Amino acid sequence: MFAQRFFRPATALRSHVRRYATEPSNGGNIGTSAAIGVAMLAAAGYGGYYYKSMKSRKVGHESEAAGMPASKNEEKNIPAKPEDAGVKPMMAFKGGDQGFISLVLESVEEINHNTKKFRFHLPEEDSVSGLHVASALITKHKGPEMEKPVIRPYTPVSDEDTKSYIDLLVKKYPDGPMSEHLHSMNPGQRLDFKGPIPKYPWEANKHEHIALIAGGTGITPMYQLARAIFKNPEDKTKVTLVYGNLTEQDILLKKEFEELENTYPQRFRAFYVLDHPPEGWQHGSGYITKDLLKTVLPEPKEVNFKAFVCGPAPMYKAISGVKKSPSDQGELGGILKELGYSKEQVYKF
Repeated sequence: MFAQRFFRPATALRSHVRRYATEPSNGGNIGTSAAIGVAMLAAAGYGGYYYKSMKSRKVGHESEAAGMPASKNEEKNIPAKPEDAGVKPMMAFKGGDQGFISLVLESVEEINHNTKKFRFHLPEEDSVSGLHVASALITKHKGPEMEKPVIRPYTPVSDEDTKSYIDLLVKKYPDGPMSEHLHSMNPGQRLDFKGPIPKYPWEANKHEHIALIAGGTGITPMYQLARAIFKNPEDKTKVTLVYGNLTEQDILLKKEFEELENTYPQRFRAFYVLDHPPEGWQHGSGYITKDLLKTVLPEPKEVNFKAFVCGPAPMYKAISGVKKSPSDQGELGGILKELGYSKEQVYKF
């Protein structure tokens, strides 16, 4: 029975996935597993995407959160501390003219061959980060032989309500000054942080359906957004993740997304694609294609829809068009424009 469903014709697959993309969400826990949908999609011949250009990636594009270094504009856009409404936990990052805060590295966890999780202790034991969804932090490091400090944005993978620490998931890039520095750090050492940097302000049910289209470590702001949606029982937003990487080892936060698939099968689907799939890989391989996105996403005018894109520069160019600067989304281009989505329906992290 499983084999028959796994190898159903591409036309039947398209019909099955399109129904998921357009049918209203009821927030229930019944329905087929998203993993079957991924496998069927791969069986129908759809491709993956993480871009071989990562091998020639320049230091200037080293950014876990946005595909580019943080600019002075991003620093200026950090909002002032909001007025307290009732009793709230102390916030470590308050924005405004607070400046950089030095945090102690508490622990380091190896995730894969080039990625580690770094836990930094907040100044006060009972404090939270102060981040909102969606927002990020900027980090600063100046080595003894560096003329200028290096500044990079990162989106923590720890929950915004977590007290006493934040977690960063960082992939080490060759000649990437910040990622190399982080990977050389040991518990007890310090790193400077500042924020929060506001990105896309999220409210429950702001959109009926969203797509998270990510490559590599561009997954972290997507995880922040998905985590906020599914932890809120009032939020019924439907979410589709399309996530591209080089190899299976490079898939980050897969366990966390699988838990969402199992818990919310009618509201969350994940489609994984690889440049270099292993033998027996049952998901997608190659590039994220126009055919893939047309199949798994709703039609532009069917629902209140928003697509979020985050990854290396070639991914932006192919999927949505490049972002001009942290404060300028630039014109919509690439596959999403070809499929008929408007500039207002796409946000580039």
